[in-house]
Amino acid sequence: MPEREMPIGGLDDVDAVTGAVLAASRLLVAVSARSLAEVEERVTLPQFRMLMVLATRGATKLVALADHLQVAPSTAMRMVDRLIAAGLADRQTNPDNRRETLLRLTDEGRRTVENVSARRRTEVAAIVERLEPRQRAALVEALTAFSEAGGEPLAPAPDDPQPHPLGWAADVTAARDA
Repeated sequence: MPEREMPIGGLDDVDAVTGAVLAASRLLVAVSARSLAEVEERVTLPQFRMLMVLATRGATKLVALADHLQVAPSTAMRMVDRLIAAGLADRQTNPDNRRETLLRLTDEGRRTVENVSARRRTEVAAIVERLEPRQRAALVEALTAFSEAGGEPLAPAPDDPQPHPLGWAADVTAARDA
């Protein structure tokens, strides 16, 4: 792979680094969109965010779910209704407080999260395989530092059954507080 010229200002130029991160984020958004392509008729990206929260946090009250997603409870309720209609989520009475309703993934919802996450991981792995070993090492170091600076938890190991949160601040706060 040919070496790229260093942008004017060098490695420590905030604008150059910001540009590189934005280019990488466009690629990652495209990968995420392609990973959702198989289910896009049933699930939008915001709805998939909700599925990911339910997958990582388990059964959750609507208000807490809305809070995690940083949306109004009425918006979360509409999203939940659509996911229930699609067979991806359901409501259950809270066994600890029968006045509360908890939202959770159905088996189909869990399979959807697992399949989309697996497709995303496979595509990212294919891109990473095209890098030279020293570039991979540098990328791990840079992205780990970037994630830590942004307060994002590291992705789970490939054999970890737990899906990775999509990187919204509410998920990070919840992970830190857990």
